[in-house]
Amino acid sequence: DVTSCSRTYSGRVFRVTLLSVGGFLLLPLLVIVLILESPIQPDLLVFNEPPRSGCWEPNHKLRLARRLYEDAIAGPESVANIGDVFYSGTADGRIVKLVGRRIHTVARLGKPPCGSPEDEVTCGRPLGIRTGPNGTLFVADAYLGIFQVNPSTGESVRLVLGGQEVGGKKLLFINDLAVTQDGKKVYFTSSSSRWQRRDYLHLVMEATADGRVLEYDTENGEVSVVMDNLRFPNGIQLLPDEESVLVVETTMARIRRVHVAGLNKGGMDTFMENLPGFPNNIRPSSSGGYWVAMSAVRPNPGFSMLDFLSQRPWIKKLLFKLLSQNAMMKLVPRYSLVAELHDGGICSRSFHDPDGLVAAYVSEAHEHNGSLYLGSFRSPYLAKLDLSLV
Repeated sequence: DVTSCSRTYSGRVFRVTLLSVGGFLLLPLLVIVLILESPIQPDLLVFNEPPRSGCWEPNHKLRLARRLYEDAIAGPESVANIGDVFYSGTADGRIVKLVGRRIHTVARLGKPPCGSPEDEVTCGRPLGIRTGPNGTLFVADAYLGIFQVNPSTGESVRLVLGGQEVGGKKLLFINDLAVTQDGKKVYFTSSSSRWQRRDYLHLVMEATADGRVLEYDTENGEVSVVMDNLRFPNGIQLLPDEESVLVVETTMARIRRVHVAGLNKGGMDTFMENLPGFPNNIRPSSSGGYWVAMSAVRPNPGFSMLDFLSQRPWIKKLLFKLLSQNAMMKLVPRYSLVAELHDGGICSRSFHDPDGLVAAYVSEAHEHNGSLYLGSFRSPYLAKLDLSLV
């Protein structure tokens, strides 16, 4: 039959043409992928199955939070309070005071313009913020360093210069800080000596062990290394005896205890490991525990993108050849989780917001007067959760 022969022939021609065109288009892409150098050199990491039951049972309690200052504040990563007045650092490089419904600029550590990743280096990006003795603020700026800020006058004094070399490595990504009661010692995390804050996803994916905990002595101005070879050290919290600090290792989904004084100085042990999410900041709870915020989780059951990639460094390399950091962020499902942890690695309660519908990208849970104030490294609001509701 001539008609069926011509149909078969034209189908064959179509398939051959399609394959030829496809091959023609894919070949340059393949060549590019092979030639391009990947910006990251990831380590292979293997995680245990994350917990899901008991304290970690999923819920919707974080959705009872309400947003404050919506669209009036950008990325308030960390929160501190003096009385009922709150302070935070924002993505546009400001230290702000939150009084009632008003936002006042207290200080600007860097120079405008601000607003884009390129500007961050000179504009600054305040992250961890704490109150010290005499009602002063201590601020960790990812690029510019550690500052002491007078909340009344806005006067700022730089204590540690960002980008400087300490112990043979640069302070490229200063993250969080903790201050002793007498204000004489400041402990802070340097998340990487290879990546800056604006490239944080590179650091998450590479999981390089080049992070450190450092000590600044306010009396002699010296900066020294307390602990090195940490993988993305992030939040830091002094224990009551001030002889050790809890340090969050984000990419390892764990919290370490680093001894900074006393007989065990220079030692380290694990406070809690195999968390069901990737932790950010850590702050004290009124019951003697610690609040830990996580903006991405390791679903169980379910597919954990970050766990999957951790065991396949070659896929990570490939993804970074093809996709931008923003495109990569879209591959990580939003899920906010805040947990209260106690000594011995015990979880006493957890609050969840699947899909981050109310509180997205949570970076810190700061407790004050019966409520949790939820900071975020990229949302345009602060959230407040009344603990009596949960």
